[in-house]
Amino acid sequence: MKFMLMFFDTALQQGHSAESTQALHAAWGAYAGAMGQAGVIVAGHGLQGRETATTLRVRDGIRQVQDGPFADTKEQLGGYFVIDVPTLDDALAWSARSPTAATGTVEIRPVLVM
Repeated sequence: MKFMLMFFDTALQQGHSAESTQALHAAWGAYAGAMGQAGVIVAGHGLQGRETATTLRVRDGIRQVQDGPFADTKEQLGGYFVIDVPTLDDALAWSARSPTAATGTVEIRPVLVM
C-alpha cells in the first residue's frame, strides 16, 4: 500500500548555525538511506523554502493568486516521501524514524489509487 509522508517542521527555517544545518542534512541523508536500503521509497523530494510558495484559488471563476503558503503557521511543509509498505503501522514506523518526528509533525496519508 502506498502512503505519502509529509514533513512539517520549523527546523527548516533559516537562521540556524552551519553545524545544526549540517547535522540536519546528515540526519535526513541517513533516514532516506535507510528507506532506500529497505526498498520502500516510491518517490520523494525536499521543497524550496516557503518564501518561494504561491497559492492559487478560483472563486466564482476568477483566479486568485497570492505569494506564500496559504496557512500562516510557523511549521512549513519541507518535503515528502511516497513509500510502499504493507500497512499503516509500517508507514507510522517509518514516519517515527524521520528527523521531523522529534521537532515537527509528519502527516501520513494513503495514496488514492484511481
